[in-house]
Amino acid sequence: MQAAHRLRRARCLYDAQAVQQALDAQAERISARLGGKDPLLLGIMTGGMWPLVEISRRLAFPHQVDYLHASRYLGQTKGGDVQWRVSPRLPLAGRHVLVIDDILDEGHTLQAVLEVCRNAGARSVLSAVLVLKQHARRVPGVAADFHALEIEDLYVFGCGMDAGEYWRGLPAIYALADGDV
Repeated sequence: MQAAHRLRRARCLYDAQAVQQALDAQAERISARLGGKDPLLLGIMTGGMWPLVEISRRLAFPHQVDYLHASRYLGQTKGGDVQWRVSPRLPLAGRHVLVIDDILDEGHTLQAVLEVCRNAGARSVLSAVLVLKQHARRVPGVAADFHALEIEDLYVFGCGMDAGEYWRGLPAIYALADGDV
């Protein structure tokens, strides 16, 4: 089984405790910025569902949750064009919107989603990712307002991120072994 083989060969970068502590700190920063503003948390599916729930449950102020589905990967390890599957259900106009995703890699998907939110009339648009990948291929001007963890330029999975559509639910973050990408 390919999926089990990938997990056995993977290297753990952040264990579950480290991920939870980083999310606690990230939620504190988000609370300081958005507490009292009745924000809309907008998760990018599928990978963003895990950090969306984890961040939402840590916020002790009123907020709404919605999602959209836009992806470049669709189960692959290399991204293509951004494909839109589902638009947000709740109106964005006049709202403080926090877009949440699993990882900021090159930034094409995040850039497209942020632009859609701004064009829909959001009062403010911020972004939060669980993982910020360090490399020089990022789309110019794309950055996350909040990130919990940083990684080197590796293919990672767990905590919402997948390896061939497997292992999103793992509580830790792993890097695929060389040759498994």
